[in-house]
Amino acid sequence: MIRLINNFSKQIKNTTNKKYLLIPLIAYSFVKSQPKQIQLYTQPNQQQFSSSPMQKQEFPFKVNKEELKKRLTPIQYKVTQEADTERPYTGQYDKHFEQGEYLCIVCSEKLFNSDSKFNSGCGWPAFSSSEQGKIQENVDQSHGMVRTEVVCKNCGAHLGHVFNDGPKPTHLRYCINSASINFKKAN
Repeated sequence: MIRLINNFSKQIKNTTNKKYLLIPLIAYSFVKSQPKQIQLYTQPNQQQFSSSPMQKQEFPFKVNKEELKKRLTPIQYKVTQEADTERPYTGQYDKHFEQGEYLCIVCSEKLFNSDSKFNSGCGWPAFSSSEQGKIQENVDQSHGMVRTEVVCKNCGAHLGHVFNDGPKPTHLRYCINSASINFKKAN
């Protein structure tokens, strides 16, 4: 902490706009003063499992990994079966706003409706709600943080994560990898 303050002091001496250099120091101090406990958002009556991504569970739709490797692209397989993440702003559905529904790439289960899709600016497709009973939430403690992973409840395919910073009325932002979904256009 002392080294951090000394570095900021040196930067402040060498700049004319000193107030902007203090913002990171103030933010750091605020974060350090907060309790260490993190609370996860969970929807009422929604199953939640304390787990790491892609834990071994039984799902109604049985996945044949060898068949999936042949059917899916490498990024689709890595995202859905190994809980990988596509790079932001590279997915085909990030800026896609046609009317229709979004299906699981593995089992074709309907997961999201285009009416709940919005532009969050995060670089991945974002939805404010999912189809009732089609998503399972898991605690994800990977990469040094605690998040809520979302997987297809039918086949267990990793989809992305859900955050509680979305629009009203749900305040949810399902941040979903384009590689984990297909789009079916409305008639």
